Amino acid sequence: MSQYKVKKLDHPIHCTVEVPGSKSITNRALLMAALSQGECTLKGVLFSDDSRHFLLSLIALGYIIEVNEVERYVIIHGHGRDIPKKRATINVGSAGTAARFLTAMLALSDGEYTIEASEQMKKRPMLPLFEALQSMGAEIEFLEKDGHLPVNVKGAAYGGKKPQNHVSISISESTQFLSALMMTSPMLEEGIHVHITSNKTEGSYVRITAKMMEQFGCVVDHKGAEYVVPEGSGYYPQTYYIEPDVSAACYFYAAAALTGGTAIVKGVHSNSMQGDLKFIDVLKQMGCAVTEEREGICVSGPKDGEYWGVDVDMNDFSDQSMTLAAIAPFAKTTTVIKNIEHIRLQESDRIEAMVNELNNLGVDVKEGRDRIEISPANVKPGVVDTYNDHRMAMSFALIGLRVDGIIIDNYECCCKTFENYFEVLEKACAQ
Repeated sequence: MSQYKVKKLDHPIHCTVEVPGSKSITNRALLMAALSQGECTLKGVLFSDDSRHFLLSLIALGYIIEVNEVERYVIIHGHGRDIPKKRATINVGSAGTAARFLTAMLALSDGEYTIEASEQMKKRPMLPLFEALQSMGAEIEFLEKDGHLPVNVKGAAYGGKKPQNHVSISISESTQFLSALMMTSPMLEEGIHVHITSNKTEGSYVRITAKMMEQFGCVVDHKGAEYVVPEGSGYYPQTYYIEPDVSAACYFYAAAALTGGTAIVKGVHSNSMQGDLKFIDVLKQMGCAVTEEREGICVSGPKDGEYWGVDVDMNDFSDQSMTLAAIAPFAKTTTVIKNIEHIRLQESDRIEAMVNELNNLGVDVKEGRDRIEISPANVKPGVVDTYNDHRMAMSFALIGLRVDGIIIDNYECCCKTFENYFEVLEKACAQ
């Protein structure tokens, strides 16, 4: 297993960097383009393990796709609500978005399909989505473990059946379940009415979904726990530009805070639709300065990296929990990260992973069901287990900018979303 030794900085970071396109936006755009009524060109596409699994799945389903990784664009010939191949096998790998979105797409179709996945993805929750799709008329056969991939699917329109368009679902475990139903609703002639049964009824990623559906010509009516996509809705073919990934940008903004330096990420602006932009507000609370520059948002860390801890609800931008956890031990006061129980069910049990690895580095961490409390500490060197979780690798590498002897185990798992992260980090530190 590969290891990466982070080089400690002896100076503040001052960098201007480019990050890949947003994974969340890329995979949503791929689905909407496939369900559009013609040719779509997607520019600024993220090419990573997750997006490649999505693309290969679409190709396996018969879509004609032109891919240019150098120029970062994809051309997809959409087929509306008609999937080209009526029988096929796809493999979604470890991509949660591909797993949830494509499952819904195939479950509302008139075909019969097998959906395979990585061992990691097989462990992630899917039951609420499966149950919702079954209530709409899909037939789902679990091939290994009930409620989990892999599955065989007969679509709700298979054999000329008419899918049900009223459905209830809980999104406490993942808002991707709702996004999947919303985005695939144009496959239903009568639209869809989704009732949310959980206390949580919306979130930043649901808002991204609704915004993108609107950009593709499909309006979502949302009131409280009800989401309605009207009859006759569909996606327009177009050229669509994908935003840079704010979650990737946040690692460099955190590095600026950690070292008392500055970081500009090209193309990231305050009008981004991505919820992770809230992390920048957290950095402001900690003592950073934030300005809007022509190239992108600039974060300036406090002098000498002397910043305050925070008490913050991160439910709506939980991907940054690990980023905050990585810089929290160097704060002057305790940091509390709360309302993040759902991240126990992601690529790893992320709460447990953060607690274990911070403890191994000499940091006192109190763990709750849905929170962690991190005390200031003199962090010691050590090897960080990434749990094959890309965000653990990328976020905990930041610790090594302040502490000599931090080694990231299996660092290449960052390929899931940011293939050349460590190369970009090195260049940023050398600027």
